[in-house]
Amino acid sequence: MTEKIVDSDRNCLFCKIASGQIPSKLVYQDDELYAFHDIHPWAPVHFLLIPKLHIPSMAQLTDAQAGLMGRMLVLAPKLALEQGCNPYPSGGFRLVCNTGLEGGQEVQHLHIHVMGGPRPWLRG
Repeated sequence: MTEKIVDSDRNCLFCKIASGQIPSKLVYQDDELYAFHDIHPWAPVHFLLIPKLHIPSMAQLTDAQAGLMGRMLVLAPKLALEQGCNPYPSGGFRLVCNTGLEGGQEVQHLHIHVMGGPRPWLRG
């Protein structure tokens, strides 16, 4: 069964961040999207990009929301460069979108981790 999509969820951590109820270190925002620095970064550049609309995960995206996800994927590289990632092809960044409990999703609000710099899994 697919969860109902709502404008916001009053108990959702990321809805509270996007609405300004909980402070964050802002990277970007517009009418539909919000980006903020991760509080426990895994890389020199690590921020989250979320829709302001409460969508629990990528698995709940509808065909009508494909454009929103597309905007997220187009915006991520621009923000990565602005935040200090080196340009492609010698530089780059990683996009991670954990989906569901088995996929490692901890906050049930669609989000993309954008990370750049040395790969964290190569830490000593």
